[in-house]
Amino acid sequence: MWRSANYQINLAERSLFPVIDDSEISLMLLRPQEIPRYMAEGKLDFGICGYDCLVECECEERIVEMAELVFSKQSRKPTIWVLAVSASSPIRCRSELSGKSIQTEFVTMTRRWLAKNSIEANVQFSWGATEVKAGRFCDAIVEATETGNSLRRNGLIILDEVLRSTPRFIANPEAYADPWKREKMEDIVFNLRGVLDAEGKSWISLNVTQEDLQKVVQILPALCSPTEARLNKEGWSSLTAVVDEAVIRAILPKLKRAGAADIVVSPISRVIR
Repeated sequence: MWRSANYQINLAERSLFPVIDDSEISLMLLRPQEIPRYMAEGKLDFGICGYDCLVECECEERIVEMAELVFSKQSRKPTIWVLAVSASSPIRCRSELSGKSIQTEFVTMTRRWLAKNSIEANVQFSWGATEVKAGRFCDAIVEATETGNSLRRNGLIILDEVLRSTPRFIANPEAYADPWKREKMEDIVFNLRGVLDAEGKSWISLNVTQEDLQKVVQILPALCSPTEARLNKEGWSSLTAVVDEAVIRAILPKLKRAGAADIVVSPISRVIR
């Protein structure tokens, strides 16, 4: 993402301090669970972490959330923290958790969710491999997933959704109040968001006669509407549009049949809305 936004970042082997081609920015690698706490304490100016980490550190009101940057390992879908039990467990709803044991890596978040639902359960910290513990070392788990496939493959049943989390660009209030730092952080957000908004998008350009123009426009989806420019060739126009890659395969034959010519499809690196 940073590279696509034209930030050149290099990380030497075993180093936790990436070097960026901007002398005004210093970077370091931290576990995302720790970033909100250091941010709230004023030890960092900005950082990127999941919303779940903000909740776990109870820092939602102690930092400034500048942007939601939706990206993940597998898709642009949010990470979902779910309550799950073994398929052999008699527990089938959250109300049956009272007095039961739950293991998770995000204890505070889980306890807050239980309290919100008036459930008293014993929440224990898990150091990882949480999926194998349900039905063996605890009654239920709260674990993060994008699709739920891994949980199902490990013989678990999802009972409830605890939290939806997406990455957030956050700043500490003192840094945000500094005009120079705030502008610098806004520039970073601007560039990163442009890259993310361009994901899954392509640029289409084509030529079409005035006679067929409206037929082609009806087929061609765009972020707003296609841009039309008259060509030197009398009776012809050029159309350009940014469209979702997912529809290109379906619309190209339709555009051709409707009268479009000289169709060009190109990748794009950024979309600035």
